[in-house]
Amino acid sequence: MSADFPGETGVNPITISYLADFPEHHPQVTDWLWQAFGNAQSRAFFDSIVVSSLKKSGLPVTFIARDGDRLVGTVGLWRSDLLSRQDLTPWLAALYVDEAYRGRGIGQLLQAHGVEVARQARFEALYLYATFRGYYERHGWEVMGEGVEYPDIGVWVYGRGLEP
Repeated sequence: MSADFPGETGVNPITISYLADFPEHHPQVTDWLWQAFGNAQSRAFFDSIVVSSLKKSGLPVTFIARDGDRLVGTVGLWRSDLLSRQDLTPWLAALYVDEAYRGRGIGQLLQAHGVEVARQARFEALYLYATFRGYYERHGWEVMGEGVEYPDIGVWVYGRGLEP
């Protein structure tokens, strides 16, 4: 899948691929997730998540955005991303865009890709959580309510239907 806007060079479009197709990016994806979402968790914890998603079917799975050969973002589809809401599945998780590429629609492109893959897998809904509001509402997500991330961080739980 390619974005309908050019990459940094103006030649190559932003492309979305399975991380499994480009496993050489696995260490960078691990570092991004650890630095962005780590808190007290170790890098090894995030590495185990990424390693378990190095595949093209089932959950979890990780996608990457690339500008030519440069890794510029990532997102995953996971069975669960919030311990306090094990009743909801699947989750759009670990959305991250390289700081130099933010504000260019790559996060929206990664979300759309995750939504489409979940839709093709015939899931009826998709969920995510965030510690902030405003961004996801602009991209078709609805606030379902508040949640708690371990150990006691307040978050917003979002959902969206995946009707064909």
